[in-house]
Amino acid sequence: MSRYAAFVLFLALGIEIHVSHGIEVLVNDKDGKLCLYANLMVNFSVSYEVTGNKNETVEIELPSGAKNDESACDATSSTLKLNFGDGHSWSMNFAVKGNTYQADSITFSYNLNDSTVFPNSVLNETASVTMKPHITDVGLDTCYSCKSKDMIQSDSVNQTLWNVLIQAFVSNGSKSDNLTTCAADVPATTIAPTAAPTPTTTPTTTTAVPVTNSTSPAPPPTTTPTPTLPSPTTGKYSIKPDENSTACLLADFGLRIGFKQGDKYQEMNLDPNGTVASGSCGVNSSELVLVSNSMTIMFTFANDTKKFRLHALNVTAKPSSGVVFSEVNSNLSLWEAAVGSSYMCNKEQNYTITNLLTIFTFDLQVQPFGVKKGVFSTAEECFLDSDLSFLVPIAVGVALSFLIILVLISYLIGRRKSRTGYQSV
Repeated sequence: MSRYAAFVLFLALGIEIHVSHGIEVLVNDKDGKLCLYANLMVNFSVSYEVTGNKNETVEIELPSGAKNDESACDATSSTLKLNFGDGHSWSMNFAVKGNTYQADSITFSYNLNDSTVFPNSVLNETASVTMKPHITDVGLDTCYSCKSKDMIQSDSVNQTLWNVLIQAFVSNGSKSDNLTTCAADVPATTIAPTAAPTPTTTPTTTTAVPVTNSTSPAPPPTTTPTPTLPSPTTGKYSIKPDENSTACLLADFGLRIGFKQGDKYQEMNLDPNGTVASGSCGVNSSELVLVSNSMTIMFTFANDTKKFRLHALNVTAKPSSGVVFSEVNSNLSLWEAAVGSSYMCNKEQNYTITNLLTIFTFDLQVQPFGVKKGVFSTAEECFLDSDLSFLVPIAVGVALSFLIILVLISYLIGRRKSRTGYQSV
């Protein structure tokens, strides 16, 4: 359904197949000079209510043909507004702050009465969500650059931005060649050369986040063995709608992340001591955000009325090197269980989130929906915890034994036929 809806949207808006080119926007001031420049890609994942008391999710891409007639800019504030389709719009507001500027808000409005995009919607109104972007401390007379994917989430809408190049305050009508690079794009650690290296000299490691006016690429990092980490401590996390209510989301687990930066693979444990939990509980989507000194992890759970699952994971880590690592996957289907129950897996599990990120869980139990009286409901166990898990090695052994016997019988039959053929001659 969602793929069909997205395809219909492309036809309705006249979007070309090469959507990877994104959209380029040039906004001029009253004197006809360039005052705002943007080149970016945006995807939307929208959950909406359909007939039968159900929810559907559609994927929408910001089309390259979106209109920017309502965009405007002056000396201290700028607005990038893009209108597309039948009553849909996306806008980002910018403000100057001293010698820098930042994006204050992103607003996405979508017309649920547009049946080509939202088939069978029970609502015919225009809905809007406003979110806080992660674009701050951009130097004046520089372009904000971020090739990495940045996912911004709410209860009903997830937005993903990438390949972003924005200068919200262009001076003298000419876009700057200087860049303020987002933390996720910061290259591997740069090794500064010393004047007279000796066997006892230690090279100095320097990093800058964000990076402005970067002129030389960093050399490839050296690969060093990562020491084996002890099992992470199990943390107990809960989310309450307010101070006077019982928990609406529960999660117990020990967590380790493994990630790759350049050629170097690293692992880090989440320390529950000092970790701050926040989030929200919704009907169709719930969030758990864990913030420690070394990492920030956002779990997004989806509810299709019958089962829940871990739908998206956003991880930002700050290893000892100082180079920030950030990865997002918003198309997961993990930790699935019936709504009204919890998911449990006591055995160590590892999940490949992206080609650069893996997570490891220990003593896991989660329940993002249907929590009653602030305690876990009956758990649905993972396969490794079930009583049938011991059958796997037995089945493998039986299969191998059968294969060996089959090969031996074939060999004996072939040998016998060859001997019979020789004797008949």
